[in-house]
Amino acid sequence: MVKLAVSAILALALSAPQAPLSVTDLDGRASTPLAPAAGEVNLVFFVSIDCPISARYSPEVNRIIHDYAAKHVRAWLVYVDPQTKADAVRANMKDFHAGVQASAVIDAGLRLTTAADATVTPEAFVYTRVGRAYRGRIDDLYDAIGVNRRSAGRHDLREALDAVLAGKPAPTPETKPVGCFIERNIK
Repeated sequence: MVKLAVSAILALALSAPQAPLSVTDLDGRASTPLAPAAGEVNLVFFVSIDCPISARYSPEVNRIIHDYAAKHVRAWLVYVDPQTKADAVRANMKDFHAGVQASAVIDAGLRLTTAADATVTPEAFVYTRVGRAYRGRIDDLYDAIGVNRRSAGRHDLREALDAVLAGKPAPTPETKPVGCFIERNIK
């Protein structure tokens, strides 16, 4: 009887819905980037202060955030360097993302990075109330590290956002991003 009760409690605990992962941005606001509010779409960029590819993509990231803000797309810039300090992120925001309507989060414990399974910077994710709708590159500017085009020919993230906002699935829900590897060994 006791074994049955313990098994039932364990089964309930495992099947109970878990609260969405909450993070706090640099301004002290709590949010759930991987779980949008009703009627919203969340756009999460995993970035790094030290990654030249993240820096090169900053203008396009800023344009995407600006272009989709009025369409109820909330954006986050998640800094994945565990040792990064708030002052360094603020300086990076000023230098590369000035005036952008996005929450900046330092993912010191890599909880958000792990939950999304982000692997490189920059990497973009789109979430709806149903779950993840897109994961991958911003566009096809880079074929590999050090191998890039003069300009992008395919804009995968924009295509995914346009489809999701039209109530359709992303045409390509996952693409392979090219960027700086996210180091997961936290000491």
